[in-house]
Amino acid sequence: MRILVSNDDGIDSAGIHALVNSLKEIAEVTVVAPHTEQSAVGHSITMQTPLRVFEYHKDGKFFGYAVGGTPADCVKMGIRNLMTSPPDLVVSGINHGSNTAINIIYSGTVSAAREAAIMDVPAIAISITSHAVKDFSFPAKVAQMLVKEVHEKGLPLGTMLNVNVPNIPEEKISGILVTKQGKSKWDDIYEKRVDPYGRNYYWLTGNLLEVDHELDIDQAAIKNNYVSVSPIHFDLTDYKTFDSMKEWNIEKLFHAKTT
Repeated sequence: MRILVSNDDGIDSAGIHALVNSLKEIAEVTVVAPHTEQSAVGHSITMQTPLRVFEYHKDGKFFGYAVGGTPADCVKMGIRNLMTSPPDLVVSGINHGSNTAINIIYSGTVSAAREAAIMDVPAIAISITSHAVKDFSFPAKVAQMLVKEVHEKGLPLGTMLNVNVPNIPEEKISGILVTKQGKSKWDDIYEKRVDPYGRNYYWLTGNLLEVDHELDIDQAAIKNNYVSVSPIHFDLTDYKTFDSMKEWNIEKLFHAKTT
């Protein structure tokens, strides 16, 4: 099995190193990750500036390729340019901080996996629910288990798994649940501050408005100490509204001239 690993926290993050060490036990791993942190860049790709790729070494050994671009850039570059043949699977993470509900839209970690799904490669994004993690052993274990499952059972084209692991000891985990993306969202504001030179600047802050309470919803699952596994895809069509809009007769708003 050939696995491409990426992330949005950067190639030097502790999470990606724990993930790679775990996956190397079961597969051939190629790492292509951002040279610097790219959190919350969403699914952006680089178009107006050149992409630069560097060989990255850790402890004197080649670890992977660092790309001066976004997580989606990294997956494109890895699949199209750096790997001799397409991977069997792409795994993105282990992200520092959860990616549930509305955060899925912003997440570079999820976008790396979603880019793989767009390219018809099965993919998993995995996050742990803290930005101050000291032990990645359990989420790395979860990643390995799910990789085996996906490799054996497969995923529909265009679908990826978004995985969130509570930042608690393994013995306190309630279980693993298949979940849906929730509707919880952030009540954001840019807080005005003043720098040491008396100049104003703004810092994004806010609170998560939790509206999901059923256990089969991602945010509620992790709050109740479950590992959340959500199958998601990139089809954003609202099919219920699509059907209702057929009654609008919107095609009558414009009548094309015929000759």
